[in-house]
Amino acid sequence: MTEVDRWLQLRDGVPPVWGRYTDLVVERGVGSWVETIGGDRYLDYTCGIGVTNTGHAHPRVVAAIAEQAGLIIHAQQNILYHKPGLELHERLPRTFPGLRDGEEAGLFLSNSGAEAVEAAVKLAKYATRRPAVIAFRGGFHGRTHGAMALTSSGVKYRGHYEPLLGGVHFAPFPYALRNPTGQTDEAAVAFSLAGIEEIFATLIYPDDVAAFLVEPILGEGGYVVPPDGFLPALRELADRHGILLIADEVQSGVGRTGKMWATDWYNARPDIVVMAKGIASGMPLSGIMARRSLLERLGAGAHGGTYGGNAVACAAALATLDVIESEDLLANAAHQGERLLAGIRSAAEGRPSVAEVRGRGLMIGIEFADPETLAPRPDLAKALLHEAFERKLLLLSCGTFGQVVRVIPPLITTDEEVDRARAVIGESLEAIGA
Repeated sequence: MTEVDRWLQLRDGVPPVWGRYTDLVVERGVGSWVETIGGDRYLDYTCGIGVTNTGHAHPRVVAAIAEQAGLIIHAQQNILYHKPGLELHERLPRTFPGLRDGEEAGLFLSNSGAEAVEAAVKLAKYATRRPAVIAFRGGFHGRTHGAMALTSSGVKYRGHYEPLLGGVHFAPFPYALRNPTGQTDEAAVAFSLAGIEEIFATLIYPDDVAAFLVEPILGEGGYVVPPDGFLPALRELADRHGILLIADEVQSGVGRTGKMWATDWYNARPDIVVMAKGIASGMPLSGIMARRSLLERLGAGAHGGTYGGNAVACAAALATLDVIESEDLLANAAHQGERLLAGIRSAAEGRPSVAEVRGRGLMIGIEFADPETLAPRPDLAKALLHEAFERKLLLLSCGTFGQVVRVIPPLITTDEEVDRARAVIGESLEAIGA
């Protein structure tokens, strides 16, 4: 048995609960590329599901991890302060969306997106003394028990786990392509807001709702970009009823859309921002930001976690922020996103089964549907993934029915890489006859 064969055989020991996109065993990743143990190179436009925003193994991130690991790895927050954590608590809250003169934001650190979502909901309930949360259909917020109750992007994330957390209600997300009252932005926003008002009229009083929990752009639910008027309207509704607005930026944040936070595109500042994924370039780190006056409503011991704010992860996050700033990655994400979106739209033109190509920055979705009925076509999405894989381009799917292909390049991606991806997607669309 060769060394390569040995590693391939060891794949059988990984439990099947990890639904897989590929069977690749990788040796290394550099920038936008991964290399397998057999020496094949793939252009990785999955980004670890939106995690490796600075690319694989960015030298500055690697150096920061190595340096901090040589000093101290675990310095638990109840017991010790450490330099990377103190600097991150000072620096990251400056990016809080819509921070006004004289205001300060605060930061609470944890490990995963689901943990951060749970922290945000706990803060909202604790601060308002209200019991309920309104989330949106198609949203994904995690796989822990509380986060599952807030998730509706697909039954596979919550099925067979009932009963789940109570006090959760779902309103329609403004999804113009599939809006039952008309495929316009105005109709989609109106339908979503009417759905909230119906919840208030039939299920729960507004003064029992602690928070609206919303993804500024749907992630697992299909990479759906809401109309520009949605979040400002939701902010106004929240203010009217004293409800907090939680923006789940786990997938859309840290420069993914061409701004630091997707909510920066709108005049609708959130009360709480949830972050994870791209914040530490692959190290496990997540957190919530909120106005300091709100965050400090949590008393000592009201929340916590053993590994949250790990020293090495914090060092990686600081290096990630340095790279984003010094390499102007927000501008690159916006520029390359425009090029990639335009190229895919051009390749999809005249293909009746491509219902929509949409996105913001480097968060792009290709939705497949029957041209007559709009019935989802997950078979075509799966076929596109296969054809792209055969051409050494890694992509992912999403959407409630798996009918959307998502394109998630690292923010460092280049003109040459974008051109390659556009060509591969075009060839793949031709191959599947969409």
